[in-house]
Amino acid sequence: MDNINATADVDANAQIGTGTLIWHLAQVREDAVVGANCIIGRGAYIGPGVRVGDNCKIQNHALVYEPAELGHGVFVGPAVVLTNDTYPRAVNPDGSLKNAADWNPVGVEVSEGAAIGARAVCIAPVRIGAWATVAAGAVVTRDVPAYAVVAGVPARQVGWVGPAGHPLVPGSSDGEWTCPHTGALFAFTTALWHRFRDMVRTPPH
Repeated sequence: MDNINATADVDANAQIGTGTLIWHLAQVREDAVVGANCIIGRGAYIGPGVRVGDNCKIQNHALVYEPAELGHGVFVGPAVVLTNDTYPRAVNPDGSLKNAADWNPVGVEVSEGAAIGARAVCIAPVRIGAWATVAAGAVVTRDVPAYAVVAGVPARQVGWVGPAGHPLVPGSSDGEWTCPHTGALFAFTTALWHRFRDMVRTPPH
C-alpha cells in the first residue's frame, strides 16, 4: 500500500483503514484494527488486537500495548506508553521465565477526542474520558474524567478542557466553565465540581 512506508512492519492480519498513513519503522501487530485517516508515526508500536478509531494520531515511538482501545480522534503524543501489566515480572517465584500463559493483560481505554501528551505513561487498567487531556510526562494511575486536565506524578486533576483543546475558564456560577477559544459553555455536575475544587486546594504529595 502506498500509505505504508516500506520499512514499517504491518502484520498481514492487521486491518488498516482507508487513508491511514504508517511511517518509517512503525509496527502494527496481528489482529490490530486501525481506523480510517489515522497517522501512525515513526517507530510507533501497536500491539496485537489493539483497536484504534478513525482520525487518530499516534506520534513517533508511542507504545500502545494490547488490549488498549482508542476511540475516534484520539491523540497519543511522542513516546507515550499505554501499559498492560499491573504487576510485571520477568520470572515466576521459582525462577522460571514467564510466558504469555502466566499473565492476563489489562488495557487502557482512551475515549473520543482525548489527548495524551509526550512521554506520559498510563498504567492499566485505566480509562481516559472523552476530550480529556493528559499533560506531558504525567503518570496516570486512575481513571480520568471526561474533559479533565491531569498532570504530574501521579497524575492529578488541575483543570478542565474543551474539545478545542484550550483550558476552560470559570463561568459566572459554580460548576460553569467557558472555552476562551470558542465561547462554548460547560456545566459540570455538583459532584465533579466539588471533586475538582478539593483537589486544587490540596497540593499533590
